[in-house]
Amino acid sequence: MIEDRADAGGLEPEVVEAVAAPKGPGRSRWGVVAVLLVGLLLLPLSRPFIDSYNYTVLLATNGLMWIALASSWNILGGYSGYISLGHAVFLGVGGYVAAVPLFYYGVSPFLTALAGGLAAVALGLVAGLITLRTRGPAFIISTIALLFMFLLIFENIDYLGGTAGLPLPVVPISRDWLKAPFFYAMLIAAVGSIVLSYQVAHSKFGLGLRAIAEDETKAEVAGVPTRFYKIIAFALSAFWVGVAGAMWGYSLAFVRPTLFFTVAISAQMVLMAIIGGRGTVAGPVIGAVLIVAVNEFSLTQFGSSEINILISGVLLVTVLLFFPLGIVGTLREKRLLPAFLDWD
Repeated sequence: MIEDRADAGGLEPEVVEAVAAPKGPGRSRWGVVAVLLVGLLLLPLSRPFIDSYNYTVLLATNGLMWIALASSWNILGGYSGYISLGHAVFLGVGGYVAAVPLFYYGVSPFLTALAGGLAAVALGLVAGLITLRTRGPAFIISTIALLFMFLLIFENIDYLGGTAGLPLPVVPISRDWLKAPFFYAMLIAAVGSIVLSYQVAHSKFGLGLRAIAEDETKAEVAGVPTRFYKIIAFALSAFWVGVAGAMWGYSLAFVRPTLFFTVAISAQMVLMAIIGGRGTVAGPVIGAVLIVAVNEFSLTQFGSSEINILISGVLLVTVLLFFPLGIVGTLREKRLLPAFLDWD
């Protein structure tokens, strides 16, 4: 066991103490989760009671998508400490894997979204084998290179629409309920990514990842198969990103390389996880909700301008100054974290 080897000098005692015996969520936490899930499940059915129904559902869908992306990224970037700026490649692969059967054969992405996730996992395994030979800044650069490489490839494949991409038909249902299927799809992706993050955090595998983040050399000495763990974390972190990409492309009614394969999307995942508290289960969720809310507020108040970037920058600096471990991590350190957010 990793805990046994720690006593021999392999791992720092505080690392084992922090994660060797994680506490599970109590009944109060499950109660909060149940109330939130019921509220979310009922949201698309509340059309007669909400004046701005389409806007509300669209905003909630966007928030759920970013929760799925940030929580998925956290499995690699949070638990193992390997910062990836190329995770948008999995979003694009998932989007195209679902878009091509729809465009050429009329197969709904609601049937092929899981295939998009599995394709992202396969790519994650291959990419991990290559990029995870490096560490630190070299790994970050290699993930950016991976993203740009796929952008270039997809822009030069005519079957995939090249730079123009592929137009997609809309969902064949009433326009009044057009956004509801995507909301539920993103809800599944968000819940799935959080559950996966929680399972990883409370497993021996997650303990190994956190040991890698603390000191990879010591983790190797302690017997942790660091390379294998990192590759699996890379692959797992890709699955729900690919599923979300499949749904996102369909909701936009088109896919295009420059829309998916961008560093900005990957950077947004990183920003959300850092602000909320990377390496925690609830952190990326809090970060995603906060960033989406702030971006939406600045967009409605100031329009699409450089002020949006300024506000995001001010938010990041503020959080880093007053919450150096992220919101969840810092509040836990100060013993101020509400019980319903303590899932680690």
